[in-house]
Amino acid sequence: GTEDSASTRAAVRFFRERRIVVRFVDLRKTPIDPADLRDFMDRLGAAALLDADLATDRAGLLARIRADASLLRLPLVRHGDAVTAGQDETTWRAWLARGKSR
Repeated sequence: GTEDSASTRAAVRFFRERRIVVRFVDLRKTPIDPADLRDFMDRLGAAALLDADLATDRAGLLARIRADASLLRLPLVRHGDAVTAGQDETTWRAWLARGKSR
């Protein structure tokens, strides 16, 4: 996410309150890795990943997102193989509940 994103701060707070180690990367300072971005896009689809409605070819879209993180629905959260885009506390709670039941 980005430091000035309210949803990113909420996600970091959600996990830290539950004593989950968070690795925060400010996308304005460090652009998202192309492989990570493709992984999120493959799993969630472009519509779920973007705040804006962008119609362009995939390569062009990846380049635009890397250049301007504000196009993304933040935060991007990864938990093992699962991913979410945007503030999704319901899914995050389900992840944590599954972890406790093991």
